[in-house]
Amino acid sequence: MKRNLLPLLAILVIATMIMSGCADSIDVQACIEPTEPVLGFWYGTWHGLISGFSFIGSLFDDSISIYAVNNNGAWYDFGFVGGLFYIFRLIARILGGNNK
Repeated sequence: MKRNLLPLLAILVIATMIMSGCADSIDVQACIEPTEPVLGFWYGTWHGLISGFSFIGSLFDDSISIYAVNNNGAWYDFGFVGGLFYIFRLIARILGGNNK
């Protein structure tokens, strides 16, 4: 059964890569005010931690977003993913009843 899924998975990955290669890119810096502060690691961590609440708020208010566009790149992303990981780990621990 697993051998049958491997070619399908490979085809899906290749198709996704081909289609995403045609995606249009926009220079974000042109859209950001020069007076806006650039957000770094700690803001990324905070935004990762509150991403669930931000998602729910974004469904009702267009001014709320999950991910800050005005960030410093890799460090913001690293903090964001770290915050998400922490929240998912906490939720898994609560739901799973694992007290380690």
